[in-house]
Amino acid sequence: MGFEKFLFYCFAAIALASAGMVISRRNPVHAVLWMVVTFVSGAALWILLEAEFLGIVLILVYVGAVMVLFLFVVMMLDVDIATLRACFIRYLPLGAAVALLMLGEIVWIVGPANFGLTHFPSPPAAGLDVNNTHDLGMSLYTTYVYPVELAAVLLLVAIVAAIRLTMRRRTDTKTIDPAVQSRVKKGPDRIRIVKMASVGPLETPETLAEAKDEPR
Repeated sequence: MGFEKFLFYCFAAIALASAGMVISRRNPVHAVLWMVVTFVSGAALWILLEAEFLGIVLILVYVGAVMVLFLFVVMMLDVDIATLRACFIRYLPLGAAVALLMLGEIVWIVGPANFGLTHFPSPPAAGLDVNNTHDLGMSLYTTYVYPVELAAVLLLVAIVAAIRLTMRRRTDTKTIDPAVQSRVKKGPDRIRIVKMASVGPLETPETLAEAKDEPR
């Protein structure tokens, strides 16, 4: 039991430190990589709680798929790092105040006075015949079916917003319409020859000065 508590504090400290790096890094790619460390630490905590299925799913789904999607979205959005740095300094006091408020609420709700082994003793160890996947499915789609549906709707809205931000029109990019390109014929619409009369060299103050200095 003492070694399990030591592992819990180690992974919890890593999760808190990496979560802090996620919100403090100015480079979005670095923030996503630190989020990967946070998810791996959270998966280790799930495994310590004998929820092996949740730990493996967290690594396979979030670290293996969702984080790759986040990296693609961050790189495709072409985020202006300079603007992010300016906004980070500008909104730092407000962010710190919100973080302290949330920390106070967490300590008030799940602090030692309302949460701990004295109020919620450690459950007995699960036997080998316990099916974590079956128990999780029964809990999600019976007791917590409405929160699961709400989370699904929020994820759908996030996906639609990410696609909308990625497919936005930009005026600083040069694009070619394949339909217009395929309709080009070998006529005036492809090349135009313009006949111009020959002209002499351009008269500039330097050329005029040189012409006056030349002997005749």
